[in-house]
Amino acid sequence: MKVVIQKVKEAKVVVEDKIVGSIDHGFVLLVGIETTDTLQDIEKAADKISKIRLFDDEDGKINLSIQDVKGSILSISQFTLAADIRKGNRPSFIGAMAQDKAHEYYELFNEALRKEGIDVQTGVFQTQMNVILDNDGPVSIVMEVKDGKVL
Repeated sequence: MKVVIQKVKEAKVVVEDKIVGSIDHGFVLLVGIETTDTLQDIEKAADKISKIRLFDDEDGKINLSIQDVKGSILSISQFTLAADIRKGNRPSFIGAMAQDKAHEYYELFNEALRKEGIDVQTGVFQTQMNVILDNDGPVSIVMEVKDGKVL
């Protein structure tokens, strides 16, 4: 499982000229679910994201979690994170989990974040979306989880 975590001041996702999800301060997550991912990976990723300290405290030090600042998450499914570009110039997406199972895992991931007390907004799975965001920092982290461990 690969997740790009971006700290934002605000963000929204638009599908067919309609805003389907929006947040004020928090994270935009680009979520890539791969063929080898497990439920344990989903739980580990949600736990880490809920606790990672990427927000400034009163001294300007990066020391607070999304829960500490009562931030929200805009979660966007992103199968292209599973791209393999080692050969040729066209990416292969063979490493991306099959659509039905990936959709189930994506929903379970978002639910795991909600169980941590975080407001989670989403885009629309397997749909062309426009994600509009105001990066804060910028702070962007690429997280990979395999076998229940953050790599």
